[in-house]
Amino acid sequence: MNAPLDQLAEFIKNSRSVVAFTGAGISTESGIPDFRSPGGVWAKYQPVYFDEFCASAEARDRYWQQKCEAHIDFADAQPNRGHAVLAQWEQRGILRGVITQNIDGLHQMAGSKRVLELHGTARKVVCLSCQWMEDAGPLVEQYQRTGKVPACPQCRSDLRKHATVSFGQMLPEEVLEQAVKWCRQADLLLAMGSSLVVTPAADLPRIASHQGARVVIINRDPTPLDYLADLVLNAPIGETLDRIESRLEAGL
Repeated sequence: MNAPLDQLAEFIKNSRSVVAFTGAGISTESGIPDFRSPGGVWAKYQPVYFDEFCASAEARDRYWQQKCEAHIDFADAQPNRGHAVLAQWEQRGILRGVITQNIDGLHQMAGSKRVLELHGTARKVVCLSCQWMEDAGPLVEQYQRTGKVPACPQCRSDLRKHATVSFGQMLPEEVLEQAVKWCRQADLLLAMGSSLVVTPAADLPRIASHQGARVVIINRDPTPLDYLADLVLNAPIGETLDRIESRLEAGL
């Protein structure tokens, strides 16, 4: 393991624009389950598609039931060592920023300032009618007490959902465009904790590689894009980044 870690530390040290791309695997180390894994929310329930949510009060109720259960899984979670190292690298100018598929906000809690959330954030609720936004926690508690979708305080609409990208909903165009720009300008992309199967997010390593960047994949399991990576580490993310940080501090 030491040789690949030394190689990754050299990649980082010799790069001018390092970008991190993270998926659920970095947050499972904080105790947040991967919703697509067995026992996860989407394994137990039929997800509510965006069109259904907009058209049906019954679908909105099902959506809120699912989101309340998912909220419990991450509301008290804390950033782990992987999140912390990435935040430190950004502060020291080593890392340009983080592109994440995650909706848990742990990168920001760890101190990262430049975070592109491809799938939005579950820590906020947005009104689809007037775009009013507020913290999700109190609204989840209200739904759990009353069993009713909380109406928007500004326009009284019940078209209120977590500020996440639902099934059948487009990714935020500006965020995706910025993520593509970062990947085109990167000379090193660290893809961590992502299965790299959900597009268009999974296209980002391809974009970086096509532009000549090195691609490093750190993931528990093999991915379909391992073939294009310059280095693949099937290892825990937090432990791996911590060991890389030790090498960078030692000047290796």
